[in-house]
Amino acid sequence: MRTVEENKNAMIREYDLLANKFHQLYIAGNERGHAAMKTALEASRKQLVAAGEFSVEQSHDLHDFMSRDLSQTLSEAHSLGDTAKNTFNPSRLKAGALSSLASILEATGSAFLLLGEKTKENLTFKTGQVTSAGTLTCQNCQQSMHMMATGHIPPCPKCRATEFSKSY
Repeated sequence: MRTVEENKNAMIREYDLLANKFHQLYIAGNERGHAAMKTALEASRKQLVAAGEFSVEQSHDLHDFMSRDLSQTLSEAHSLGDTAKNTFNPSRLKAGALSSLASILEATGSAFLLLGEKTKENLTFKTGQVTSAGTLTCQNCQQSMHMMATGHIPPCPKCRATEFSKSY
């Protein structure tokens, strides 16, 4: 039986597997936009379950985390417009899932901006969830916490709150 730490590390690895498979399928496809992203993400999930990489239940959790991170990336792209590419820290672009997200952003350009307009909702990231690299800001005390790679979100180091906003 795996320890809690082993389970956390497995989920991080699985998230990156899903992100990389999604990237491959989305870039290989001819279509761009929201429908193509949803299709590629669902196909990625199903392929990895069929390959035995993770269970159906785990795949749904990972799908939700990836979908949330894609929505946040699109929201950032919309907010930043043409300067979105320059906002990404190059040293973090080598970090697992963010590399895939950045490549997709660059490859799809205006499709992301159009989708970003549809994802203006305020996304909340919670302690214990998996997310890609970026800066999390505590919604309680505004403390910033920098995640340099895919990982589980810890409680706020300042106030121990569990809800965050994210930027890249």
